[in-house]
Amino acid sequence: MLEKLKSIKDRYDVVCEKLVSPDILSNNKEYVNLCKEQKNLEPLVDKYNEYKKVKEDLIAAEEMAQIETGEMKEFLEAEILENKEKILKLDDEIKILLLPKDENDDKNVIIEIRAGAGGDEAALFGAEVMRMYLKFAEKKRFKVEVYELNDTELGGVKDATFKISGNGAYARFKFESGVHRVQRVPDTETQGRVHTSTITVAVLPEVEDVEFELDEKELKIDTCRASGAGGQHINKTESAIRVTHLPTGIVVYCQDQRSQVQNKETALRILKTKLYDKYKTEQDEKYAENRRTQIGTGDRSERIRTYNYPQGRLTDHRINYTVYALTEFLNGDIEELIEQLTIADQRAKLEKGIDEI
Repeated sequence: MLEKLKSIKDRYDVVCEKLVSPDILSNNKEYVNLCKEQKNLEPLVDKYNEYKKVKEDLIAAEEMAQIETGEMKEFLEAEILENKEKILKLDDEIKILLLPKDENDDKNVIIEIRAGAGGDEAALFGAEVMRMYLKFAEKKRFKVEVYELNDTELGGVKDATFKISGNGAYARFKFESGVHRVQRVPDTETQGRVHTSTITVAVLPEVEDVEFELDEKELKIDTCRASGAGGQHINKTESAIRVTHLPTGIVVYCQDQRSQVQNKETALRILKTKLYDKYKTEQDEKYAENRRTQIGTGDRSERIRTYNYPQGRLTDHRINYTVYALTEFLNGDIEELIEQLTIADQRAKLEKGIDEI
């Protein structure tokens, strides 16, 4: 591991030298790439330098403890113990930093919400979860674009597709894929019985054009009028676009943009993302062992979370995480759970073992 860190430190030094080179400063693309590499390497280099310093302090204290006596020896022995604990902690932190980074973490994210069991109640819950994500995105200063919104007259969301843009957007939302279950008393319930409804959430990293190419011959493109709550038409022109990928049957609908051309561009971008996710999931299934080291970033049939309104309780079933702060959570305060899911994912990968480290 130390040899790997040394080579990373050497590369970091080379990158820093290049960044002040006149040739690089005049090449904007190369300069941006090097800045990005420097940013990625810096946390590891900082930990490596900290590790070396603590190791040096430990060796010095051990050498002095061999010749000192009395209170000074006791002081040195305490320092030795403290430094050993620091080294163990740094060792774990460095291993996590050395884990292969998810290539999608820095990308924008496309989120789909679909009402499941529960009819209008499920749609109302879908609207609340969508609001939760938008509130969190606002706190992180991410940009939001709503591509599709099929709402109900009661204010629920039957289905919605929206993009959240910003550095690290996918990393913040990738553990949200799956079935979200709500337990509460609907407004229409006269006897006070708790009902259970569900929605599904799909989280996809946005795919760049260079990553996936579409064959126009495999597409069926239809134009239609955009509609509002309850299916009512909201304009008289056929600006909405429906794209069907014939080989897979995947359908994308977009009505958010002002023109047909803009809606088509957006729909094709979403379709590329869905196809990329489909093919990547199929490929991952061939390596099931790798998927078992993940906390859950793709299985949309997996029940991941329960929102219990009567008790004000939220439970994430993957990591046995429970908090009694449902109102705050639904207002976008989900950072703590995201951190816990990220840590659990990292621990699972470390427990599996990383031979290359």
